[in-house]
Amino acid sequence: MKPRPLALFVASALLAVAAGDSARAEDTQKDSGFTKRLFAVDISKQKKSYACFVRKYGALHLATHPLQKVSAMTLLVNAEVDPEDNSLSRSFRLGVKFRNRPGDFDSSGFCGQAEVSQASKGKEQMSCGVDCDGGGIAVEMGKTGGAVLVRLESIRIWRNNKPEDEGLDLSGGADDRVFRLDRAPLAMCRSLITDRKELAAMRSK
Repeated sequence: MKPRPLALFVASALLAVAAGDSARAEDTQKDSGFTKRLFAVDISKQKKSYACFVRKYGALHLATHPLQKVSAMTLLVNAEVDPEDNSLSRSFRLGVKFRNRPGDFDSSGFCGQAEVSQASKGKEQMSCGVDCDGGGIAVEMGKTGGAVLVRLESIRIWRNNKPEDEGLDLSGGADDRVFRLDRAPLAMCRSLITDRKELAAMRSK
């Protein structure tokens, strides 16, 4: 007796789900668990994951780092399943405040898998870039799972979520090249999100 079409459909669907789970698991293993440590969850079991890191620099820190332009930084990273091939895509949003410039600035882009390269001097880093030669950042795990290091050479940022403006470049100077940010509740990164559906997805986490 030949299998019924419905049975074939169900079997195919189960195989597709299993293949997707396997692909996501393999994808997360390629970076030696970096992504799992970054998100503090097993992202292969979730459709979408978020991690928030923040730092507001106090007067004492800024006084001892007189060349530092940044007074506060917020980093939101997310990983989600690509519905077309069940692979994991990673992206970032970066929020910046300056000590001598009013307004909120931000940038965003996509990230690759974490890897060790000659440029990273033996450290495992996740490189994230901004479209149209907008530079980017490298994200590195701190000494504990509660912190990350954000390294930058140059990144294009825009004021108050207005990407249609020309924007400006934040370059890594003497005191603006490496930033240590601490893990924080997702609510502290919601200001970086303007899409209502994504805000709803974050609130469900």
